Amino acid sequence: MALAGLSIGLVLRLAGWADAAGVVWFIGVAPVLLALLVEILRSLRRGEVGLDIVAALSMSAALTFGETLAAAVVALMYSGGTFLESFAEGRARREMRDLLSRVPHTATRHLDGTLEEVPLDAIVPGDRLLIRQGDIVPVDGTIASPTAFLDTSALTGESLPVRLGEGAEAMSGSTNAGEAFDLTATRRAAESTYAGIVRLVEEAQRSKAPMSRLADRWSLGFLAVTVTLALAAAWFTGDPIRAVAVLVVATPCPLILAVPVALVAGLSRAAQFGVLIKGARPLEGMARIRTLILDKTGTLTDGRPQIVEIESRDGMEEADILHLAASLDQASKHPVAQAIVAAAKARGLPLPVPSDIVEVPGEGVIGCIEGRNVIVGGDDFVAGRVGCGSEADALAAGSVLVAVAVDGRFAGHLVMADPLRGEAKAMLQALRREGVERILMATGDRADVAERVTEGLGLDGLRAGLSPDQKVLLVLTEHKNGPVMMVGDGVNDAPALAAADVGVAMGARGAAASAEAADVVLLVDRIDRLGAGICIARRSRRIAMESVVAGIGLSVLGMIAAAFGYLTPVEGALLQEAIDVAVILNALRALRITPPEIAGPATGTAGAAPSNVSGSKT
Repeated sequence: MALAGLSIGLVLRLAGWADAAGVVWFIGVAPVLLALLVEILRSLRRGEVGLDIVAALSMSAALTFGETLAAAVVALMYSGGTFLESFAEGRARREMRDLLSRVPHTATRHLDGTLEEVPLDAIVPGDRLLIRQGDIVPVDGTIASPTAFLDTSALTGESLPVRLGEGAEAMSGSTNAGEAFDLTATRRAAESTYAGIVRLVEEAQRSKAPMSRLADRWSLGFLAVTVTLALAAAWFTGDPIRAVAVLVVATPCPLILAVPVALVAGLSRAAQFGVLIKGARPLEGMARIRTLILDKTGTLTDGRPQIVEIESRDGMEEADILHLAASLDQASKHPVAQAIVAAAKARGLPLPVPSDIVEVPGEGVIGCIEGRNVIVGGDDFVAGRVGCGSEADALAAGSVLVAVAVDGRFAGHLVMADPLRGEAKAMLQALRREGVERILMATGDRADVAERVTEGLGLDGLRAGLSPDQKVLLVLTEHKNGPVMMVGDGVNDAPALAAADVGVAMGARGAAASAEAADVVLLVDRIDRLGAGICIARRSRRIAMESVVAGIGLSVLGMIAAAFGYLTPVEGALLQEAIDVAVILNALRALRITPPEIAGPATGTAGAAPSNVSGSKT
């Protein structure tokens, strides 16, 4: 209506019908002004005072003093600015809306040899589901087919499909990028990963940052300056049109446009890199972090046992040792056994089905592989059955020794450890460049294990053997050095995550309790995404402040020019429209932030390690 009124009025003015043009401009402004007054009254009833009042004053003053063209331009500027803000925020939230729109409503379940379509609420752990090609995985579960290819890009930013083998964990919200496969549900839909992510996204969209509230407080001061300058211009010059021009230039303030657009854009951009920030408040908190505290297992380390060395005896090939051990360990659900199986599959070794299996819980497994008697287990367990001495004392701190015997003779060892993540050192260096001054590790593990893992990382401190309450105490103690970020993945990390200024959970494989307590969740199993998240947070906040300072500065200069008579109301309205468009476009730069350490969304190796192996804290 504002655009139509302004356009028709200009046509009438050019045709020589000035009086008719004035009437049309008045008619175009009236509904905009009325809607604005209603919105102002609603805001005042909520105890909120904003710069919409300046827009109302400028339109009212312009109509009162016969500046109907200026009033029409302001009306178009205000309604157009509101539209631009909505468009900008809509673009910034696009990725989050896409995430929400992917929620499936039904699933296909196997039942007595038939398939039935059931609502998600009807799925219970243990149900066997059919996931067709292109389907969204409806609940968390384990792969019940030999193989599956999943596209996790909507959740983690991984651009390539992940290949998962039988027994591997599949995250709800992933897309089946390959042939149909069966999935055994492990959680109900409401408790699954995707449902939790959707809740976090909804919370993020409803949040309002402290910075935005600060902008509202600044708006009161700016409102006072605007009204004072307008009254002074009219008083000292005796020309009320100058007051109108001042009010027009000040409408609306970039404070109420740039801040929310930049911060919401930052949230959206971080989500593209697998960093789910629960709102603008944590985003601003990330931008101010000075101290970082990291858990060890599952955070700095992978959290899953991996083979770091194969020691052979009696000339047996390393591949043969792994082949026999993994074949037998298929019969065990122990995390170490499953890690050995995964390592063998990763090397492409064939794994025949074992027979005559005897498992001693917590000790080892005995069985027959292709006619050969094989024993796999702890060093003492195997040594006691073949008459060899134990060699466990030669282990490095934090390692696990798996012994293998074949046909009554000792064959060798599989040395396993929880290695440091390959990207950890580069990530810590990047964080220091981003301004993080102190980096510490807090773990419940032994000091010797923690020291071995962190050797060469250049940490500012190491605290080992900590209980959950001691981790909280450490977080509170470090507050004296500035805002603190805590990163963890286990249930015992949840209290410290909640106590920190910003808590970050390794959500890809971490405990649900830590993800709930955290302000930020890393959806991809890569610690270097923490650096990307902090970089995006700092640059988003910087862009918001740049937009505010530039917009306010230009508005003040325009107001001064209008007060001295260098701008007419119409010229002032056009100038302010240009300023508003400029600050919104500048705020949208946050959508294009690319952390220097990451050239694009992850193409990491999250699928290389078995997701069904969960490390336990020692």
